[in-house]
Amino acid sequence: MRRFTGGQAIAQVPGRTLRELIDQLELRFPGIRERLMNDQGELHRFVNIYVNGEDVRFLDNVHTKLAPNDDVSIVPAVAGG
Repeated sequence: MRRFTGGQAIAQVPGRTLRELIDQLELRFPGIRERLMNDQGELHRFVNIYVNGEDVRFLDNVHTKLAPNDDVSIVPAVAGG
């Protein structure tokens, strides 16, 4: 993801839901949304997103509500052998 953020490991952007946060990331770092979501607006399987350590797939996915001080981590899946 750092390729899209100019090398930044941390970015602070507003959003009341994960979808809004991703929209704000896209405004700030064009091209990042397509790395996170498919054309139907669903998260790619190979991207793991956590809110305060909880996988959003077990919360409300892109509709997960966010509070101002929530910590959102975006972790691309790692595969190999």
